[in-house]
Amino acid sequence: MTSLPEFPSPGRLLRLAVRSIPAAAALATFIHLARGGFRGLQTLGWTEAALVGCLLVGIAVAAWRRAMRGAVGAVIDLRDDLELGGALISAAFVVVAIGGGDLFPIVYLLMAFLVAFLPRNAGLTLLGVALVFDALVTLGGPVPNPTGYLTHAAFLALFSGLYHLVLATRIAAARRAESDAVQKRIREVEERARTFRLVSSGTQDSFSGMSSDEKWLVASVKEIEGAVQAALEIAETGLRTYTCAAFLLTSDDRSLKLYDCRSGSERVQRERFNAGEGIIGGVLKRRAPVRMNSPNGLKGVTHYEGGGPTVQALLAVPILEASGLVRGVLVADRLTNEPFSDQDEKLLSTIAGEVLRSIEVERVMSYIRKTRDEKDRFFRAIEELNRAGSPDQVFVAVLESTRQLAGLDFCAVTLVSEVDGKRMHRVVRMSGVTAQGQALSGQSFEDNNGLVANVVRYGAPLPGRDIKAMDRQIIFDDETQIRGLGALKIFPLVAGDRILGTLVAGSRKKAAFEQDVLRMIEVIAIQAAQAVLRAQLFEQMERMATTDGLTGLFNHRTFQTKADEILAQARRYQRKCSVILTDVDHFKSVNDTYGHPTGDQVLKGVARIIKTMARDTDIVARYGGEEFVIIMPETDAKGAFTISERIREAVQAEVFQTEMGPLKITMSLGIATFPDSAMEKQQLIDLADQCLYHSKRNGRNQSVTVAIMQGGRKQLHAANAS
Repeated sequence: MTSLPEFPSPGRLLRLAVRSIPAAAALATFIHLARGGFRGLQTLGWTEAALVGCLLVGIAVAAWRRAMRGAVGAVIDLRDDLELGGALISAAFVVVAIGGGDLFPIVYLLMAFLVAFLPRNAGLTLLGVALVFDALVTLGGPVPNPTGYLTHAAFLALFSGLYHLVLATRIAAARRAESDAVQKRIREVEERARTFRLVSSGTQDSFSGMSSDEKWLVASVKEIEGAVQAALEIAETGLRTYTCAAFLLTSDDRSLKLYDCRSGSERVQRERFNAGEGIIGGVLKRRAPVRMNSPNGLKGVTHYEGGGPTVQALLAVPILEASGLVRGVLVADRLTNEPFSDQDEKLLSTIAGEVLRSIEVERVMSYIRKTRDEKDRFFRAIEELNRAGSPDQVFVAVLESTRQLAGLDFCAVTLVSEVDGKRMHRVVRMSGVTAQGQALSGQSFEDNNGLVANVVRYGAPLPGRDIKAMDRQIIFDDETQIRGLGALKIFPLVAGDRILGTLVAGSRKKAAFEQDVLRMIEVIAIQAAQAVLRAQLFEQMERMATTDGLTGLFNHRTFQTKADEILAQARRYQRKCSVILTDVDHFKSVNDTYGHPTGDQVLKGVARIIKTMARDTDIVARYGGEEFVIIMPETDAKGAFTISERIREAVQAEVFQTEMGPLKITMSLGIATFPDSAMEKQQLIDLADQCLYHSKRNGRNQSVTVAIMQGGRKQLHAANAS
């Protein structure tokens, strides 16, 4: 007999179906983008809504699966990374497709994040997926844009590579330096702990969330505390005491507090009590052991609460550090008149030494815990800086992280730049106020002999001495005074061989900057400089991708994107919108006669005039060659004609100084209006172009507009120059 094939159980089929949601959603989005979907908010339908919903569910499923696998300690494999990364990339391209090309930097930032924080093979695979997505959107649309695709591909590769190589290297170096410092301290503590013969400590205890070294150290401290308790038990037995107790001085050295004891009484002082009174007060002042006895009971016994037992014999030894500093006192007493001997005093002094060693271990452990907490805050600060995508986000992150790390009362970030050949410093963001209560953010000052300027000049942290030893504290300039600071340190923001600015850190506490804290702030300053440089490069590349290099106006591609947005709004809200297309008359003869540098000077001047005459809401771009274009929202043909004439007259009045003498030029302009002239963008541009060439054929130096005549016939009207 042949056996029937086994089919998967319903539960397994359900798990497979859920697992396939992220990949299926990303693939469906992939296909829909390739077929021209998600081309704007106005064109969204039920299909797009369903795909977006599936994509969000897919992202949630992929994230949940990674979280569950991480919670149980399972290895996150390549498929998990690709499912989540692919779904996120799909979502980013949907946002770009709907919102327009100006949102494409979202893809750059997402790819930088994925490549930096995922394994290399997953990051490179997702980079390829992003390039394929972009090819579908950029090359598969109604108007293929190979130049735009190559630009996007170059920026994607650049962002991914820089983020992965530079930032990952910085983080690794910072983690390695901090880890080495902590490991060195742990090795020192281990060496001290081994002197107590605690090699096997910690094998029975479990401390979740701690490394093996930290578990060993905590267990060793517990063992030492147990050893002290055992030593007190030995003292109780060997000295035949009623009470044997260790009392430690509080931080203000005015009170004593019980550390540990062995006693037959419940009235041993467990709360703080005055350290300067009674027999114990005398021991602390003399820093020497005291032995006393009396058959009628001793006076000045303060280590019992009121109504305690009658002590007839007492031995007290101070707990002294090697430096002579008193840390507490060890007390032994008897209720019978049996004086303590020299051997008894020697034994109790030995036990006092054991108590002191246990205190030292606890002090070191506190330092280790503090160092670990500072390290955690330090790495969180580095992560926040790495997440920052704009200079302002970097400034907020560096101020917040530095304040938390060192408990600062004043913190500021400055940037340096060249303005008209002068070095200028600007306070871009600060936390706290000056002594006069004025906020410094946004203020600029020239180069001077202040600390900020000198840090930029020499590239080293300042001041190099105590701030109180300085005759005058000039931090920014003479007009800005910040008083009340007990500690101050200014760090340069160094990125490679460039100094971008400074990080100013101040505190009212004189001892606020320990060496470890200074080192961490210095690393944060270096990381902040890298983040600022990265954000500035991003803004610069964004400007290069959207503006014309010669005139500073928007380029042709950006104009097309913004024109689509403005026309979409005009169509939605039934508003008018006009396009002005301009051309410099006889520009070829200008180049031939005066040379191309003079031609470039003319183009820059014309661009400046058009930008000045246009309104803030207008979009001005270089259309190509000597042609410029203006798209004017909320503007009818009459309003556009008025502004066009102002531009033409201003250009005609401008005189360009050249080596061959003064030069004057004129312009021809063509105007088309939505919806009067046409309903589509390309039709508007074509009609404006026809008006422009009508001006060229009919004398130049004039504005020409399209008017709707009776019967729907279009007629060209010209306003000739006077």
